[in-house]
Amino acid sequence: MQFKVTTWNINSVRLRIDLVARFLKAARPDVLCLQETKCPDDAFPLKRFKRLGYEHAALSGQKGYHGVAVLSRHPLETFSVENFCGKTDCRHVAVELGERAGLRDPIALHNFYVPAGGDIPDPALNVKFAHKLSFLDEMQAHMKLRPANGTRAILVGDLNVAPLEHDVWSHKQMLKIVSHTPIECEKLTLARAAGGWVDVMRERTPEPTKLYTWWSYRSADWMVSDRGRRLDHVWTSPALADRVSDITISKQARGWERPSDHVPVTATFEV
Repeated sequence: MQFKVTTWNINSVRLRIDLVARFLKAARPDVLCLQETKCPDDAFPLKRFKRLGYEHAALSGQKGYHGVAVLSRHPLETFSVENFCGKTDCRHVAVELGERAGLRDPIALHNFYVPAGGDIPDPALNVKFAHKLSFLDEMQAHMKLRPANGTRAILVGDLNVAPLEHDVWSHKQMLKIVSHTPIECEKLTLARAAGGWVDVMRERTPEPTKLYTWWSYRSADWMVSDRGRRLDHVWTSPALADRVSDITISKQARGWERPSDHVPVTATFEV
């Protein structure tokens, strides 16, 4: 059985619902994980998703900022939210899919939106950067992000760090730019290692091949310059790492009308 999970920072779900519909009609993932929905739960366009075949939802949203959501074609067994850094700012939602989704063994799925961190890579001068570093530290320490041996788990989302040299267009020029500073890269790597997570995007496409999922709005011709970053990630527990049959980065979505600056990333599992 194939099981597809897509992660996408949509940068306002209501503004870009037509783009979401276009993607879903073509790709038909089993589960869609959105970040930066920028939408309170009572205003989320659930009716549109239900018409598209995604009748099951787990939402954690607020007005205007942040927000995460999981939309599924299959029933969800559980739904939970974790808060980080003492803030209730809608940056995490977790679900479990099981027998009702046709799965013999359950799969736990975490959807994250890590703080972007502002522009100045100094926590003493920039409270947003300090928040980001603290958030990554808490991810590393969080026991619920440490799957037990044999547990099938997936962690996806806009983690807002491009941790490897070839996750950015220029490693040398990006070392002092938020999202690729050494301290961020180290903290994200430690968080992944603490949970025993496998970076399956890089398992399938090792360095030195470049991988990008984000292209800045500030670039007049993003496709020609191709100055991207890999800010969106798919991690799995070891029990699922060898079950990944495909990873697709839908770069074409960056060229759609009024797009997000992130594109969908879809992982296909053989479960």
